[in-house]
Amino acid sequence: MTTATTPVPTAAPTRHEPAAGPSLARLTGVELRKLTDTRAGRWLLISIGLIAVAIVVVQLFVVDGPEQTFTAFFAPSLLPVGLLLPVLGILSITGEWSQRTALTTFALVPRRERVIVAKLAAVVLAALASVLVSLAVAAAGTLAAKATGGAGAWTFDWQLLPYAAVFQVANVLMGAGFGLLLLNTPLAIVTYLLLPTVWSVLSAMIKALREPAGWLDTSVTMAPLLTPDVTAGQWGRLGVSLAVWMVVPLAAGLIRTMRREVS
Repeated sequence: MTTATTPVPTAAPTRHEPAAGPSLARLTGVELRKLTDTRAGRWLLISIGLIAVAIVVVQLFVVDGPEQTFTAFFAPSLLPVGLLLPVLGILSITGEWSQRTALTTFALVPRRERVIVAKLAAVVLAALASVLVSLAVAAAGTLAAKATGGAGAWTFDWQLLPYAAVFQVANVLMGAGFGLLLLNTPLAIVTYLLLPTVWSVLSAMIKALREPAGWLDTSVTMAPLLTPDVTAGQWGRLGVSLAVWMVVPLAAGLIRTMRREVS
């Protein structure tokens, strides 16, 4: 006598969902840590803070007592800091290639555009933090001026604050754009520093270039951002110059970085 056996049902194969990649916020945090991991990046950040402090200290000695106000300490500190922020932007991009960590980075995060966006977000946050540093040292300078017999007035035109943020963010993104475009630290730094100088010299020597210089020379178009009043015409010139020196390098550099073979 035979007995029928009931077949044992087999479990359906489980489907494994692909692991989600790190969030943009986490990638940005990683890139912020990278800014201080290298000796060059760490000392560059320290130099930015020290320069802001040095400018305020110098003003305590050279600016007349009645003119020692919060605005008088804040605005002059923006320019020297703005000269160093592009170098920070360049290092944040080219560090992956100069230190040969690009292969590891892009293996862990294959979507290169996410890494690049995180790097840009990190340097933008660093630029905004530099504005806070300028505010802090300006406040310290105002207190010191008051204690040493100067005016120490807390007068401040709040329109200058967003202009300062635009000024520093534009500077650091221009540097990042050159870094993306050239992917070589010395070449990107020299090119970024040399091109504006060559342009200024040529526009001074060649009369036909003086009118375009008013639209393309960032040292001219960004200068109004250090004042509390920026006209519509000045915003237009600023937009044109940033389109040439910031947007174009960022776009071309993004394409190049996406296509470049990592070795």
